[in-house]
Amino acid sequence: MCRYIERSVITTHYSRVLCWYVSTNLCELDSTPPTALYGELHSPEYPKPYPAGVHEEWDLEVPKGYKIQLTFTYLDMEPDADCFYDSLTVIHGQTTLDKFCGQENAPNGHHPGNKQIVSPSNTLRLIFQTDESNPGLHQHLGFAAFYQAIDVDECSAPEAAGGMGPVCSQICLNTLGSYFCSCRHGYNLRPDQHTCVLSCGGGVFRESQGTITSPDFPGPSPHGLDCQYEISLEPGYTITLNFTGKFHIERINTDTGNQRCLFHWLQISEPDQEPLKLCGNESPRVIQTKSHSVQLEYHTDWAGLSHGWNLHYTSQRVKCENPKDIKNGRVTPDFDQYLYRDYIHVRCDTGYKLMMGGNEIQTYISKCQSNGQWNQPLPECHIIDCGDPQHLLNGKVTFLSGVNNQYLSVIKYQCNEPYYTLQHTNEVNLTCTAERRWRESENDNIFPTCLPVCGRPEVTVVGRSRILKGTIAPARSFPWQALLLSPGRGGGAVVGDRWILTAAHNLVSDAKLISNEKVKVYAGDIDLQNMIELPHFEVESLHVHPSYNNPRDTENFDHDIALIKLKRRYTFNSNVMPLCLPPENAIYNAGIPGLVSGFGITENHTISSQLRYIQLPVVDQEKCQRFIDKERVHSKDVSVFTDNMFCAGFPEGGADSCQGDSGGAFVLKNGGQFWAAGIVSWGISCGEEGKYGVYTRVDKYTDWVQKTIEENS
Repeated sequence: MCRYIERSVITTHYSRVLCWYVSTNLCELDSTPPTALYGELHSPEYPKPYPAGVHEEWDLEVPKGYKIQLTFTYLDMEPDADCFYDSLTVIHGQTTLDKFCGQENAPNGHHPGNKQIVSPSNTLRLIFQTDESNPGLHQHLGFAAFYQAIDVDECSAPEAAGGMGPVCSQICLNTLGSYFCSCRHGYNLRPDQHTCVLSCGGGVFRESQGTITSPDFPGPSPHGLDCQYEISLEPGYTITLNFTGKFHIERINTDTGNQRCLFHWLQISEPDQEPLKLCGNESPRVIQTKSHSVQLEYHTDWAGLSHGWNLHYTSQRVKCENPKDIKNGRVTPDFDQYLYRDYIHVRCDTGYKLMMGGNEIQTYISKCQSNGQWNQPLPECHIIDCGDPQHLLNGKVTFLSGVNNQYLSVIKYQCNEPYYTLQHTNEVNLTCTAERRWRESENDNIFPTCLPVCGRPEVTVVGRSRILKGTIAPARSFPWQALLLSPGRGGGAVVGDRWILTAAHNLVSDAKLISNEKVKVYAGDIDLQNMIELPHFEVESLHVHPSYNNPRDTENFDHDIALIKLKRRYTFNSNVMPLCLPPENAIYNAGIPGLVSGFGITENHTISSQLRYIQLPVVDQEKCQRFIDKERVHSKDVSVFTDNMFCAGFPEGGADSCQGDSGGAFVLKNGGQFWAAGIVSWGISCGEEGKYGVYTRVDKYTDWVQKTIEENS
């Protein structure tokens, strides 16, 4: 049954319909128009005097379940002891509740004063009537009143309508405008929605805590009970039963003196455990179960006496074993105990990594499960390693401390001396950091580079000799010397592990750059035969100075400089070492002696099979210019002389570079290092008196050389 209760908000004159569900049946909304919960009424023409000969009625109604309360805010009518002439009558059904007239505090008449009139039900009628006059020194104004619906406490009524006994047989709950009935634990409400019937089977308690009592506790339990209760929580919880108050279940003493629960009992069952049957007067107090599900069966037969029991149950999360200490790590959070649904993390100390099953993991999280076990085994913390140190080209690495590239190990990088050196330092020490990098410090990420040592041959030559049948160079005295076959013979100087400096005219034929394949590069020996038997260095690219322009190969050697890039690198040693580029503010003072080496033509016009060298002085620039100008008078094939060139040689002749030496280096010494001052470029005959060899002045092209190497590395 569904009872409709009409309630309203005081600020409106209408009600809303609410439905109280007191059974499993669904309700349908009432389509009756809403009824006013309050209102005002007054005599005709109020607050002006009321007219004579009036008869007016008001039928007031509020929703069922309410009464009407009437309150007068003003009443002024013709006074009379019996209110015979003018009157306001209040009627409920066929009964007159009251009749009013007169004025407040007047000696005659019947004035309501502050009295509030309450109707027996939800209806009320008011009748206002006057005779044919409105006498007096002043005319009477009539009345004004306010009515409102007030709730009825149906539960306080001793009997239901029709004299059928109490409104509710067990529990009555008053509501606004109505009421509904309920039953004590172990009873169900009958379809009449008023009376209760015993029923204590099939109840399931799913809340985390609650109270269960036997029917009619602490009074005697009804006979013939077979009550079933189940406490069923989600897995991961255990249930504690706490019996409070009186505990009384009939027990039988046997002939042997044993007490047995034969006819009345409370049996407690949980999975995988023997049932526990209870009776007697002694309370079991607290029972800690091991399960999230407990069944209780309370049984009485049709005789005997039991007052029953009362218990309050609570639940606790299942405990998981405290995780063990992690070597070189820690478990967070750090609790005294860990319960179902708790999570733990494992973090390793600085320099250690998480490992599980032989594999590294980035994070570790484990959850306490409903069975009291962690869903993952604990990991281990292993020391990290930075891996094998990066190979240092032309250098080596040694361990100063630590092993297996582990955290905080220290290594030292050194270059292969004396042919390579670290820039700005003698050695670099790197530490294996927590970021798994070999670093010089926590704020740096530096990897050293071995720079080649230039211009420091193991054997130094001195003295004056001629390349034309001059002195054979000792081994390792000119380690930068390169031999070019392109297809003629020429020279060059090693200036980088993949770069050869030479003359542009070695790489140009008929004003065209020759192909890479036609150029073969050799280095590392002073014996020509031994050298050419070794694999030559293949050329990757040729770079002639962009301003070099010599259409007929003889008339203009200005900008006679070029670079050759090799496909594979040299590893420098005592036999192959680069030549230094010119220092800043290079000095070419006249008379400074320099060295020239090569495999060119000797004085008897044979090709040298051994590397030869000569020491030549730099010639004054004006003197060289006069020499060239004189030669140009006799031959138009003589090249122009520019500031990009200089001369070297002796005025008496007999010592000079010659054909086959072109592209080789004219070297000067500065602070113990040889540097490329010039490139053998051109000349007029070889070693004749009054004639000099002409060289490309390298310091004019230092920027171009460096830029070309950087852009093509």
